[in-house]
Amino acid sequence: MSFVDRVDAGRRLAGLLDRLRGRDVVVLGLPRGGVPVATPVARALRAPLDMIVVRKLGVPFQPELAMGAIGEDGVRILNSAVLCATAVEAAELAMVERRPTARPAGAK
Repeated sequence: MSFVDRVDAGRRLAGLLDRLRGRDVVVLGLPRGGVPVATPVARALRAPLDMIVVRKLGVPFQPELAMGAIGEDGVRILNSAVLCATAVEAAELAMVERRPTARPAGAK
């Protein structure tokens, strides 16, 4: 299945989730790519929209490929399939976790 853009993907996803309209749900989106998908879903379901701020843990030799994420309060989620397929070792994962996050220009 292909999509015109992320908003299109969100509209199509909303159609699949229509059974949740009127239920006690909250739609969560990740900043950047996930919010444009989550917004039409929240609108269609008439549900609140919130964001989850996480830091992606990229595979050391392919940083755009996420092997996991760290969220608020140090919550860590790992993708075991990616870790297995890429053979990332515990020491490499720890190194990526310790890397400082990028700060916007002018931030202190």
